Amino acid sequence: MTSFAGSARSVRPADPLTRDALAVLQPGFTGTTAPDWLLRRIGEGLASVGLFGRNVADPAQLAALTDRLRAEREDLLVAIDEEGGDVTRLEVRGGSSFPGNHALGAVDDTTLTREVARELGRRLADCGVNLNWAPSADVNSNPANPVIGVRSFGADPHLVARHTAAYVEGLQSTGVAACTKHFPGHGDTAVDSHHDLPRIAADLATLHQRELVPFRAAIAAGTRAVMSAHILLPALDADRPATLSPAALHGLLRAPVAEGGLGFDGLIVTDGMEMQAIAATYGLERGSVLALAAGADALCVGGGLADEDTVLRLRDALVRAVHDGELPESRLADAAARVQALARWTRSAGAGEGAAPAPGIGLTAARRALRLTADGPYEPLTSPAYVAAFTPLANIAVGDDTPWGVAAELARLLPGTETTTCTAESAAEAGSPAALIGGLLTAAGGRRVVAVVRDVHRHPWMADALRTLLAARPDTAVVEMGVPQAPPRGAPHLATHGAARVCGRAAAEVLTGLREPSSGE
Repeated sequence: MTSFAGSARSVRPADPLTRDALAVLQPGFTGTTAPDWLLRRIGEGLASVGLFGRNVADPAQLAALTDRLRAEREDLLVAIDEEGGDVTRLEVRGGSSFPGNHALGAVDDTTLTREVARELGRRLADCGVNLNWAPSADVNSNPANPVIGVRSFGADPHLVARHTAAYVEGLQSTGVAACTKHFPGHGDTAVDSHHDLPRIAADLATLHQRELVPFRAAIAAGTRAVMSAHILLPALDADRPATLSPAALHGLLRAPVAEGGLGFDGLIVTDGMEMQAIAATYGLERGSVLALAAGADALCVGGGLADEDTVLRLRDALVRAVHDGELPESRLADAAARVQALARWTRSAGAGEGAAPAPGIGLTAARRALRLTADGPYEPLTSPAYVAAFTPLANIAVGDDTPWGVAAELARLLPGTETTTCTAESAAEAGSPAALIGGLLTAAGGRRVVAVVRDVHRHPWMADALRTLLAARPDTAVVEMGVPQAPPRGAPHLATHGAARVCGRAAAEVLTGLREPSSGE
């Protein structure tokens, strides 16, 4: 057996306590094939595996990978973070075939949301994935939020609630369990919990009237899992973030409705335990023990720490915590039983006939989500354009491996279209917006400019550059692929409500007046 450096006592794989400790972990790994260590730990009791973009090459490879994993354990939970839109793992290298939540919220057709989630679930099920860490039920109440944004259906709690419920229903109709996140709501933060611990000042009345509304709807719709957020809400718990808070998990999420809780009886999954909001404050091992003690059932880890040593560290930390009296053995056993109960549900729910394919539903949704603002008639692009992509630093949830924008789609419709990327760094190096835009226009020559922005309201350098560009070239078309919070400017201005590949295609169609057949999306 591989030893854990610093372990206080030895543990045997056959020990029921050790099996329970492995059962509550949802670890990741590197590569597109299953490493031997992972297969060995599955045989010893590991009940879940988390997949990320690094594990996915194409559907056939992913199906072969999940088949290999289930050869070790038939009832294995295979989880993935596939929100669609900006956060995609299935299509991490090409961009998603589905618009994200903000686009669906902009359309506000729950039937469409349900159909999109059903098709996404069908593709996951075909690849052997049976747990999706989605949807995001966060109310995007703070426009400056650096981590949610277009991952939210919107800023209206009731709109978010009805689309969260529709998403859960559509996804779970395919036998893929939904994991509604990020409880009790990550939308009113100005800090990304991947980097630090966000603090939300809302009182309990606001929490119940705003953040919790979509979670109630998700629970009513039957969501099989809920993911906790690493956020501090002093009105609920002044000391510990929600993931580690008995008041949040046991006292609010689990408590009966009659006692002021949400009455959730499914699986509680933590957000990534290696995120700095937890790891930098409590440490990975102690944070994991506290999360289980607070009421969490499954520990998500592996986005950043994806090796056998991490699994062994957490396994041994949980076993020691039980022996040392810090974690009741009954709590660990209950958590492991909930993991197994969800695995049983996915097997029974997926036993019926699969959902009928709807390959074009994502593009249909992206087209419907597009919003055009123009002062008057505009001339569609008929010749190669020059695309200026004003690119902010991607947050960790989205990642920087997934392409975004309209340049590729425009080049498909108008061969010869070229693009340049402008960042905060290149803007600083230029010395002034005038110098940055001057160089851009020199490169563009006489071609029509298309400016592509993402959350321009959050990035002063981007707003300054866009203002300067429009002053010099008023005929510039502007495509906002983030939250369209800033006043629309451009000739025309297009709001896509997300940066998925299909959003870029829908924008390119409008800019050119051309539309390709949509089959095969």
